[in-house]
Amino acid sequence: MTTWSVPGGGWCNDISSCLERAKTRRGSTRYMSKLEVFSGILSNNASLNPGSLHYLISQLPYLLRLVCGKVAVGHVILAGTTGFSGGLSYDFYNWNRVKLRYCDGASFSGDSKFDNGTSLLYFRGQRIWEAIIHDLLPKGLSRARKALLSGCSAGGLATFLHCDNFTKMLPSNASVKCLSDAGFFLDERDISLNYSMRSFYHDLVALQGIEQNLNPNCTRSISNPKLCFFPQYALNYISTPYFILNSAYDVFQFHHSLVPPSADLHGHWNRCKLDPAACSAYQISVLQGLRRDMLVALYPFYKNSRRDGMFLNSCFAHCQSESQDTWFAVDSPRIHNKTIAEAVGDWYFSRKITKEIDCPYPCDKTCHNLIPSP
Repeated sequence: MTTWSVPGGGWCNDISSCLERAKTRRGSTRYMSKLEVFSGILSNNASLNPGSLHYLISQLPYLLRLVCGKVAVGHVILAGTTGFSGGLSYDFYNWNRVKLRYCDGASFSGDSKFDNGTSLLYFRGQRIWEAIIHDLLPKGLSRARKALLSGCSAGGLATFLHCDNFTKMLPSNASVKCLSDAGFFLDERDISLNYSMRSFYHDLVALQGIEQNLNPNCTRSISNPKLCFFPQYALNYISTPYFILNSAYDVFQFHHSLVPPSADLHGHWNRCKLDPAACSAYQISVLQGLRRDMLVALYPFYKNSRRDGMFLNSCFAHCQSESQDTWFAVDSPRIHNKTIAEAVGDWYFSRKITKEIDCPYPCDKTCHNLIPSP
C-alpha cells in the first residue's frame, strides 16, 4: 500500500516572481531541508493514524502525497500491512509513504522554457512528475494493490491534475483513489468584483505551458481552456474515486481570492482576516457567500456519485490532513462526531458513504482556526 503526498507552496505566474522563487526552497532542491516530518495521514504511529472499527486489510498499499503548500511536501506510501488491535483498524499508519518535493511553481503541470539571453528558467513540473513516477514503479509502486494520491494546497490542486494519470500507471486491479486537501480553489470574484484568481491562473498557465497538460476532455468542452486548471471545471472529467477535504472558509482563498490586498487597499478587512470574531455583520455575510459558492460548485459531485467522498467543514483553516491536531486527536475537528481520519478511512475502504458538510460558521465548536500571521 502506498500513500503519495504532494506538498503545497503556491505558484509563480510571471518571470520576476519565478526568478525570486528559484532562489528559495520552493524553487530549487538546493535550498530544501534534508528532513521532513511525517504526521497526520502520513504518521507511522498506529495510535495517531487509525481508521474506523473492525476493518483489516493485508494488501500492498501506497500513499502518494503531493505537498505543494506551506506545511507539507509530496509523498507516497509504499508496501505494508495494516494492523488490527483492540477492535480498531489502523488504515494508513503502516503504508509506504512518499513525499514529492515541490519546486516547479505550477502544481507539477508546466512544460516550457524562458530564455531572454540574460535569464533562463525551466518550467518542467510535468516532466518532474513523470520522472518521479517512473523512478518509483520498479521500486514497488508497480506492484501496489492499494494506492492513495493526496496533496495539500497547491499539492491538492496537483491531485486534480494528475489523479487519472496516476491511476493509469498502476496495475489495473489496484484500488487507486485520490484526495485533495485544501486544493479546491474556486473561480470566484473578489470583493471588488474582479476575477483575481482567474487572472492569476491565466498568466500561470500561459507562462508555464500548462494548457497542453490539462485534461483534454475538459479543455475541449469549455470556451476558455485555461479554466480547466481550476478544480471545479476539471472535476467533472476525473474518473478515479475522489475525496475532497476543504474548509468552506479556506483561509488562503479568503485572504488571496476573496479579499486580496489589491481589493482592500485601505485595510478594512485586516482585523477580520486575523480573527473571524472581529468581522462585521457585512463581512460575515460575504464569507457566507464564499461558503455558498463552494457548495454550489460541489453540488454535482455531492449529489451524483456514491463512490466519492467529502469533508467540508466550517473552520478557518488551510490544510488539515497532515497536522496531527486536525487529522486525528481527542479534540480534532468533527462533523457529525466524525474526525477527518475516520471520514477518509470509511471512504477509502468503502465502509460507508462519506459526504460530510458542516453547518455555517460559527456553529462548529470543534474547529481549530489556523490563521497565518500577516
